[in-house]
Formats: sequence, C-alpha cells, structure tokens
Amino acid sequence: MIEEQDKVFYLTTAHTSYWFRVTAHGQLEHLYYGPRLTVQDPAAVAFKHASGLGSTVAYDEDDWTYSLDTIPQEYAGFGRGDFRDSPLIVKMADGTYVSDFVFEAAAIRTGLAESAILPFAHHASDSIANVADGVQTLAITLRDKLQAISLVMEYTVFPASDVIARRVTLHNATDKPLVIDRIMSAQWDMPNRGFSLHSFAGAWAAEMQQHVQRVTDGTIVLNSLTGASSNRQNPGFLLSAAGTTEDQGWAYGVNLMYSGNHESRIQHTNLDFVRIMTGINSQGFHWHVAPGADFETPSAVLTFSAAGLNGVSHHFHQFVNDNVVPPAFRRVERPIVYNNWEATYFRFDEDKLFALAQQAKDLGVECFVIDDGWFGERNDDHRGLGDYTVNREKFPHGLPAFVQRVHELGLKVGLWFEPEMVNEDSDLYRAHPDWAVQVPGREPVRGRHQLVLDLTRQDVQDYISDQVGGMIDATGIDYVKWDMNRHITDMYSAQLTDQAEFNHRYILGLYAVLRRVFNPRPHVLLESCSSGGNRFDLGMLTFGPQIWSSDDTDPIERLTIQQGLSYLYPQSTISAHVSSSPNQQTLRPVPLSTRGNVASFGVLGYEMDLNELTDVERAEIRDQTAFYKQHRALLQFGEFTRHPGLDPDQFRWQVRQGDTAIAGFFQRHVTAAHGYDLLPVTGLAADTLYTMDSKPQRVMLAQFGNLLNYLPEAKGKESVPDAHEHYVGTGALLATGVMLVNQGGYGKEIRTLGDYGSTLYVITPRH
Repeated sequence: MIEEQDKVFYLTTAHTSYWFRVTAHGQLEHLYYGPRLTVQDPAAVAFKHASGLGSTVAYDEDDWTYSLDTIPQEYAGFGRGDFRDSPLIVKMADGTYVSDFVFEAAAIRTGLAESAILPFAHHASDSIANVADGVQTLAITLRDKLQAISLVMEYTVFPASDVIARRVTLHNATDKPLVIDRIMSAQWDMPNRGFSLHSFAGAWAAEMQQHVQRVTDGTIVLNSLTGASSNRQNPGFLLSAAGTTEDQGWAYGVNLMYSGNHESRIQHTNLDFVRIMTGINSQGFHWHVAPGADFETPSAVLTFSAAGLNGVSHHFHQFVNDNVVPPAFRRVERPIVYNNWEATYFRFDEDKLFALAQQAKDLGVECFVIDDGWFGERNDDHRGLGDYTVNREKFPHGLPAFVQRVHELGLKVGLWFEPEMVNEDSDLYRAHPDWAVQVPGREPVRGRHQLVLDLTRQDVQDYISDQVGGMIDATGIDYVKWDMNRHITDMYSAQLTDQAEFNHRYILGLYAVLRRVFNPRPHVLLESCSSGGNRFDLGMLTFGPQIWSSDDTDPIERLTIQQGLSYLYPQSTISAHVSSSPNQQTLRPVPLSTRGNVASFGVLGYEMDLNELTDVERAEIRDQTAFYKQHRALLQFGEFTRHPGLDPDQFRWQVRQGDTAIAGFFQRHVTAAHGYDLLPVTGLAADTLYTMDSKPQRVMLAQFGNLLNYLPEAKGKESVPDAHEHYVGTGALLATGVMLVNQGGYGKEIRTLGDYGSTLYVITPRH
C-alpha cells in the first residue's frame, strides 16, 4: 500500500514500513525503514537540524541550518553541499557536473514498473492484469533546478513478500547530449544501528562465501568487473543491526536485478548515518543520453525484517518464487536431471549416451541433459564453439532422432549451449572474425581458448537467437543449459562510438536474445550457468528458474556455497548435483548419503559415470530419488531456515511448509570424543504433537577398514543400515533442540557418520 499525506510518502508491506518526505527545499528526505507502523506524523523519527555545524555548507542562506550534507536523503545530487558519495554523476549540457534535483510531481498507480529492455518483477499471478496481490508503484519526478533534465524514481511495493523495488529513469529534455558517469538504481540514508555488512564473495568453484564486517568510518565498495554479476562478488548483500542473529533483530537485504558489472557502496558518515546505494558499476562506464532520450537503470530490490537474517531470506525467497522466475515455473516442481559431463566429457556417441539414459531412468531421473560436445568439431575445448550443427560422427541418426528415443523412455531431454562464445577454430569465426570482441590492432587475451561474441551487434543477436531457437524447435528438447565460461575482456565494438558503453550494451543484448529465444517457448526450462555461479542473479532468474551454482560438486564445499546462496535465493533456484567420490574437484571421499542429502536442499541432479555404480549404490540412489519426489515441493519451495550452532563444522538446515518439515544435520569433521548434537526444528505449531524420523540411509562398510574384523554382523556385506531415530514432541519442544542419538562406532542405536556425514529428518503431525 502507498499513501501520500502532505508530501510525506508512506510505503507499507505486510510487515514493513518505508517513509520519506519532500523537504521545504524540494529534496527527498528519508525518514524510516523498519517494522510496520500505522501512518502518522513522522516528526519523531525525522532528523533534527536545529543548528548549523562547523564547515557545513548551507543550501539556502535564509535557512542556514539546512544542509544537504546532514539530512538523510533518498537520492542525492552532486556539487551542492552533500560531500558524501553521490548516486548520480552526470556531465550536464553546460559542461558542468553539478546537479540539483528537486521535487516536481508524484503519482501512485496500481501495478508494476515494467521495462522493454531490462528484467523486472511481475505480479504473483500469471496474469499481468490481476492486481489482487496489491502491487502498487509510486513515481516521483524530480527536475534539475537549472537544466531541463528530470529523474523519475519508481518505487514498486510487493506487499506479500515485504519487498520494495526501486529504479531511476533519467530524461534529457535539453538540446544537447548528456554523459552519465554514474547512475545508481537506489540510494538512501539511515541512522547507524551498529551495522555489520554480510557480503558474498568468492571465486570459481568457491562461490558465495559469506563475509561479515563492521560498517565503520569510510566506504565499503562491493563490485564486479568480469562483465557478469560475478562469482567474485554477488550483487546481493545484507546489513544487520548490532545484536542481530539468524532469528532475531533488525536486518536489511539489498539485491540488484542485473546480470552485468555492478557496484554497491555502503558509506558510514561523520554524523553516524549509513548511506547505501547499488546499481551499474561506474568504473569504465559512460553513457551518452541524446536530446529527448532516456536512460533507465536496473531495478534494485530492498527488504527488511525484524526477525533476523532468516527473516530477510524468507522475504527474498518468496519474492523470487512468486515474482521473479518465469510464470510457467512459479511454484512448479523442477525435474531431477542427469548430466553426462563428468561421465564422458567430450568422449561420447549416441549409443553411449542412450545407455546412460536407460540407467538414469532406472534410477529415478526425469530429465537427461546432453552437455558440451554434441555440435560441430567440438571434441575438445579448443574448437567448435559457435557452430551449432549436430556432430554426425556422434549422432549418425541425427539429434532429433536421439531426442525422440530418450523421450520414448519417458525422460525429458536437455541440451547444453554456450551461445555467447566462439572458438577461433570454428566455421563461425572464419566467416565472421569481426563478430568476436577484440580491440583492433591489439592481440586479444583468451579464456578457456575462446573469445566472446559481440552481443551489442544486432546481427550477432540474430545469429544466436536463430541458432538456439532453431535447435530447440528442430529437436523438441525440454531444457536448455545456457553456459558462459569466461570473463569479458578487450571491450570493443565497431558498432559503438563510446566503448565505455560496451559492458551495459552487452547485457542489454543478452537480455534481448533471451527474450527472443524463451518468451515464445515458455515450456522450455532454462538453467543458466557461467562457469558455475559467475552469473547467479535476479536478472537471469527472470528468464530461467534455476542456476548452476558452482562447478564444484563436492558436497562439503557445497555446504558453504549453498548456505551463502540461501541468504538471497531460494533452494528452488539452486541446481545441485550428486557426483562421484572421490570428488573430481577436491579428491575428497564423501558418503553417497551426504552427497544426496546436500543436493536435496536444491534442485536435485546427478552427474557421474553410472556404469561404475555398484548394486548397493544404485539402490541408494533409487531411494534418494524416491524420497526427493515424495518431498520435492517441500524441499524446493518450503521456507528455508539456517540454524547456527557453536561448532563451525556443523550445518543445520530446515525447510518447512505448513505443519511439515525436513531438517538436515551435516558435519565436516568429527572429533574422537564427540559429545552431543542438538538439532532445533522451528516454526511448527507450539501445541501440536509431531513425530520426527530419520531418513533411512546406508553406511558403506569400505570406510571401516580393519574394524570389519570386529563386526561379525557385517561380514560379507557392502553396507548396513544407519541407526533409525524416532522422536515425538510438540512443536514447542522440538524448537528447543532435539538431542540426537550419539555418533561414533557402529550399532543399531548409534549414528555412524564420521567425517562428512549427514542425516535428514522428516517431521510430520502425529495422527
């Protein structure tokens, strides 16, 4: 709900309030963002500027206590006395950089802030015309006091998910071009509450590592320069007030609906305010705005919770599931996939793949994905990218015929593409070397033996759209894995007069291609990927409902990766595969039970050589897929909660939907004299009686070594059942923490976990 009273704007969601007002001098003053309040006089929470402060510059000589450097603002200008970081730096028509935007008009409308070129959030309903979800947009128009330039700031309120989306559009009504050096999607100032910043940085195969630091004097900059939203720094971050935990205290979340270079700045000021801003990365960025033209920023997404970091995550998860992913996949269960990559790499033919498909079907898999190597002369990663014609040596009967055979098994079929890239050893590059991104006269640098195609060009966009769309139509596939395996360098396009526009125009070109390929084919499930999680962002999720989160399939590494992702993105978006052991990235041996348990807190898949499985392992995988199918809606769309403990080597996760929950206990390392383990289960009805049962799983005896000599009951066996745990208690009792059965050794009443062990528990009402 959005209300306006005497130029005070009250934005209200189910549990939060966001207030700001127009000052006497026309700027927008931020007042409050926190727990939901009734609409009232905001004077109690407004900043008081009763006296002038030292060297502060007065905005108006007749009001000498009013300074732009002291008031908390909603979107600051530049060069008029606010010496904090500015969200907007523009070379004006007169050649100056000074801007002074003041209030001109406001309009409240039902519905969304839509865009023809950038991703945007939708109504929770499939129908854009359906306004039952209460979504409203406030458009504030600001004008510069000297130049004929305006800013339209749009606030879209999503009441159910407690999210507010913000964006800015700059309009040039002068007769000269403007040059934008920086334009952020959102900025606002808040009183410091002892904030800590939670950011999610990493690297290839080590994405989304959570980093926590106090917000102190100065500016913290989170950014990406890879040409993508980046595995080095995800665009999303959280701020927690002093004393905030996972389950209580004030916390704010910020994310950006954008897939390119981004920048967020968190600045602690001398008056103990914190300025927050996020948007397109200003480094190496300029944008020319012609007379009469506009520039539109991506949407920033904000949320607040008084229920700690888990509360923020719950808001973001609901928003992504209901308002971000494509309508055809909202709250729709995702299939269990098998991907052939780690089984075959480039060395396969249709007979080898079909044999794997038959085995995958027997194990409970629902979608067979053909990875890299099916096209052109693509027998290694030095050649073939760009030539999406079927390799006849590998598919002598053609790819459509193979897809039909797999469909007849009862499986869906997926296909891997890397459409944004090209090898120099390819027919495409030989025909169109000018389509590759490289600076004339300068030897390009290469990543993964490949160059990037210039998506700022219309002819390149046409080629990719025709190739991918045509292959989808010709084969009848159900699923596309869209990969991007290198960062962007040598940013140059012959189509551009200012190369500082390249990175943003590239992303606009990518979005145009994705719209052309997938909007007419809404039934095709898109899983995006960029060497794992190099492009895990809200922008990509508007085109496809899930993302390959990391090339590291080691489940122990995935614990930190998936937990990092959980702060910003729901488990329904996290593609997670069970792979072979020892793991091919880390050489770490991990029990098959843990590999399945970790992957079950995402979109489950398998990626291993099925020919090497033992009968016991096949039985274990059948049990895993059957369990996942039985509880898939809960695992993919249930409310995800993190339960931190004192032991950093333990992870405790939970999903809940209504009065049913699944809790997971995971450990990295166990000590010889291990004590007890507590597993809380929260969010259930306090007085309802529940049963809590461990998921059956098997202990593989090969890890016991010589101990098998002292276990006569295990003689001649490959595996034995792990201990079964059964508890009964009210929701209030379970929330205090269930003391699990001891672990160590082996016996029917002992949990046999060891290093890298785990157990899942199903909690249901007792009847």
